[in-house]
Amino acid sequence: MSGPAAQTAPPGAASGDVAARAAAGFHAAYGEPPAGRWAAPGRANLIGEHTDYNDGFVLPFALTLRTVVAAAPQPGERWTVRSELSDEAVEFGADEVDEPGRVTGWAAYVAGVVWALREAGYAVPGARLAIASDVPVGSGLSSSAAIEAAVLAALVDLGGLDLPAEKQPRLAQRAENAYVGAPTGIMDQSAVIRCREGHALFLDCRTEAVEHIPFDLDAAGLAVLVIDSRAPHRHADGEYASRRAACERAASLLGVPALRDVPVADLDAALARLDDDEIRRRVRHVVTEDQRVLDTVDLLRAGRVREIGPLLTASHASMRDDFEITVPEIDTAVEAALAAGALGARMTGGGFGGCVLALVDADRSDTVAHAVAAAYADRGFPAPAHVTVLPAPGTTRLD
Repeated sequence: MSGPAAQTAPPGAASGDVAARAAAGFHAAYGEPPAGRWAAPGRANLIGEHTDYNDGFVLPFALTLRTVVAAAPQPGERWTVRSELSDEAVEFGADEVDEPGRVTGWAAYVAGVVWALREAGYAVPGARLAIASDVPVGSGLSSSAAIEAAVLAALVDLGGLDLPAEKQPRLAQRAENAYVGAPTGIMDQSAVIRCREGHALFLDCRTEAVEHIPFDLDAAGLAVLVIDSRAPHRHADGEYASRRAACERAASLLGVPALRDVPVADLDAALARLDDDEIRRRVRHVVTEDQRVLDTVDLLRAGRVREIGPLLTASHASMRDDFEITVPEIDTAVEAALAAGALGARMTGGGFGGCVLALVDADRSDTVAHAVAAAYADRGFPAPAHVTVLPAPGTTRLD
């Protein structure tokens, strides 16, 4: 979730407790049990970074870390929401919702969903909501999309709204883009809503076509280690916008709708047409990253999970050298994980902080995590957090 006011539980909180915390928070706030609870996961992007807004390909999977919304209807066009880390409830009505900017901070993600539903012509039910989460803020694991998806699922069910799952990601994205003001692509919302357990979500960001790709880590004796770098985001919003603008500028100069339309076989010729070295490097990252996604999908379809490691590592090198979105803590985590035996490692998320994911033999997860922690101590960085994850389901109603 972007923005310093975003609320969530501390990293490392037990994901099994989050649904109980949401229900308890609802009861404490409103004096009665909720009508239901809805959960949406965080997500890690296995590969395909900064390709989404270039109409390209991404391959995220859902995490066991979740945001849970406990909710019940209330009369009229009013919404009251509490977060487990906020001392006060935020209440807003139709007038505040219909004017973007009136609801700010973490509650803007809730108000944005209400606004997007109303803008799309849905009769949104008034509701009381309580939110609990294990998805850490600012780590690149899509805490914002998780809260949007869980709130959206709750309101759709409470209001009996006819909004199928395949149409929900675009609406949740509109809430974040147009109401909150974060220029994200469609990947995050698609992943947290549409992922399946044991699979990665192969998403064509232009057509929004999806394919559920088997990603059976257990069967391969593997796991994904997610390392929260704890690095503060440095100029992330401005730098993200700068990268996006550079890509749009490059597409215009090359005469294509988006960088997705530059085949990797034509990359050298395309780069030769660009005068600016920085723009050339941005283009090279996006075009080669799209190809790495396609190559990873081919390997996973063939059941060759262990062989995707070098593609992950190559993706990180491209983000570090061509797209220039990593920071020392992130690079240290990748280097230490690889030195300790990870099959591949890369930053995941928008960059300038956040998380690293490492593909590891399941019995070496702790060894790799300890090696990263030791490398951090040697560099004088604050200790990282880590969790071992398997691909989880997307948004679900719990009860």
